[in-house]
Amino acid sequence: MPLTQYFVASSLDGFIAASDHDLDWLLQFDEADGANPYDAFMRDVGVLAMGASTYEWVQRHDPHGFASYGDRPIYVFTHRELTPAEGVRLVFTHDDVPAVHAAMAADAGDRNIWLVGGGELVGEFLDHDLLDELWLGLTPVVLGAGAPLLPRRRTTPMRLVSSAPSANGTFVHLRYSLR
Repeated sequence: MPLTQYFVASSLDGFIAASDHDLDWLLQFDEADGANPYDAFMRDVGVLAMGASTYEWVQRHDPHGFASYGDRPIYVFTHRELTPAEGVRLVFTHDDVPAVHAAMAADAGDRNIWLVGGGELVGEFLDHDLLDELWLGLTPVVLGAGAPLLPRRRTTPMRLVSSAPSANGTFVHLRYSLR
């Protein structure tokens, strides 16, 4: 069974995007040092899942678009009509998370599922006990408001699996297991 993982960067005060969905606070950092676990993480990813706002943000702001995700299927949870990106295996859905999770797990095979964002979608996976790990890049900025990392209350402790500072002293990479 693949792991369902939330790999995300957050401000010190727990926001993954500013109030206007802006990520300039995050994109100001160049983290091309060896401590960033992204490349190793991506080697194990077979399927991606994201909400409509994340999908639209990637379409508008990422110069590589969805090409950097290779041929992995991308599930987009939405209740709106969205413009399909070309050359990408997209599955637009408004179905319940548990039913779609089963399909994603089948598509992932022996690889993992990456919940790209946003926090509300990840909260739905958490509500159904379908989130296995949180990979958090803690960023030294304070936003004061915005999209929360996890908009749900969870009092069951997570277990720290690993932690590593970036070589340039900017990020701290934390990996937690929810199991």
